[in-house]
Amino acid sequence: MKQFDILFIHPNAAHKIYQDLSKGYSAIEPPIWAGMLTAHCLQRGLGAEILDCEALQLDDVTAAQRIKEFYPRVACFVVYGQQPSASSQNMEGAVSLAEQVKKVASEIKILFVGGHVSALPREVMEKHSCVDMVCQNEGVYTISNLLKTNLEDHLDKVLGLGYRDNDTIVLNKPSPIVDKKDFAQELPGIVWDKLPVDKYRTALWHALPNHCERQPFVALYTSLGCPFRCSFCMINIINRQENEYSDGSNVFRFWDPEFIIREFDRFAKIGIKNIKIADEMFVLNPNHFMNLCELIIQRGYDFNIWCYARVDTVKEQYLETLEKAGVNFLALGIESGNKKVRSDVVKGKFEEIDIRDIVKKIKDHGINVMGNYIFGLPEDNLQTMQETLDLAIELNTEGANFYSAMAYPGSPLYGIAKKEGWKLPSGYAGFSQHSYYTQPLPTKHLTAEEVLGFRDKAWMRYHTNPRYLALLKEKFGQMAVDETLKSTQIKLRRKILEEKARVTAS
Repeated sequence: MKQFDILFIHPNAAHKIYQDLSKGYSAIEPPIWAGMLTAHCLQRGLGAEILDCEALQLDDVTAAQRIKEFYPRVACFVVYGQQPSASSQNMEGAVSLAEQVKKVASEIKILFVGGHVSALPREVMEKHSCVDMVCQNEGVYTISNLLKTNLEDHLDKVLGLGYRDNDTIVLNKPSPIVDKKDFAQELPGIVWDKLPVDKYRTALWHALPNHCERQPFVALYTSLGCPFRCSFCMINIINRQENEYSDGSNVFRFWDPEFIIREFDRFAKIGIKNIKIADEMFVLNPNHFMNLCELIIQRGYDFNIWCYARVDTVKEQYLETLEKAGVNFLALGIESGNKKVRSDVVKGKFEEIDIRDIVKKIKDHGINVMGNYIFGLPEDNLQTMQETLDLAIELNTEGANFYSAMAYPGSPLYGIAKKEGWKLPSGYAGFSQHSYYTQPLPTKHLTAEEVLGFRDKAWMRYHTNPRYLALLKEKFGQMAVDETLKSTQIKLRRKILEEKARVTAS
């Protein structure tokens, strides 16, 4: 049997990291990086395919058999997720499947790439013998250069590669990341024809302006990286070339709007309305996002788009154009209702912005707001977390995500947690906000159990609040209310809270 070069694999750990939310409420997003890496390899004349185990709902045994049937020279596990921090939680499914692959096809070389791997390349290889090689950053050039070798000799020449030399783990010098001027050539889009596009679904809140129709759905990047240095974020770790944590790799690169519009042309042609622009910060450089929006408007497309912005990057003069282009939701990192807590972790002049005024202006222009809040930041106590919840309820945005602070590998907060000896997750599922094993950080004033308990109650209070439900009914109809209330019936079990309850009861 003739081997082709590489199979890019998106693992399936949905049930482990989302519990019963995985049965219909968590989104199923296309594996964007796997799609882009495949396009890169095909551009270089290499044989490449994708296997999206999550979208196809494959268990480890079935997926491993499929991988064996593909018989690639390299099985590359692309370990990212629905948001940058999800790389660590998705290691749960990646390692489990990689171990199964080694049982049925030990001769296939296994390569890992992703945010968690970029942060902890040596640790990943030390912990998991099933991982033969790792990429130390985004992996674009590392992968295509690796495939030029016979996978045995001259591996020391492949920049960015980590590999085993008998019993020694070798980490080569870093590889350069793709320069913006080379994006169209080296990262020429996503190979949609190799993905099960009909299987992807968006989050419930994103579908509210689209009559709760969650499929079909796609996601894409129009830029990579972020210029900011928030201590809780690890997004920039895949830009890693010399530094240890993401705040030293804050590189922002983007494709030209004239290139990206071709992807939107494709979506319109095949009838896709639900689109996530997955950029960590889409509303940032007007020369980029405003020009792209103008191109969408000129074509008269009718999309339902959501994207990320910061409160201090949203300007009123942008809002009309964003709305006309189909941006129905802006996801804002509000983080905390307390200025001291917020300024401790968010770098920049964010604390000087009037959050209430910005949210009002966005809503006045017909754009919905997804507010993102974090409980358990280092300076948080019960009073400051209550201030955050109170702010969320006051703003009454059309969507709200409540997170517990986590020390994601690659973030500056991870380094602080290691230095201070704070308890970190014992397994990868512990990095998931929704898993049974969730292990958030303590604060200077609260235990991890107190933070998580507050977060779960806050989420329920917000999503059952009569004022919020009235807003949903007014803007989106009764179906939006009914679907939201259905989601509140799914109860997440939490190991640390159950253990605390048993101790208290005894």
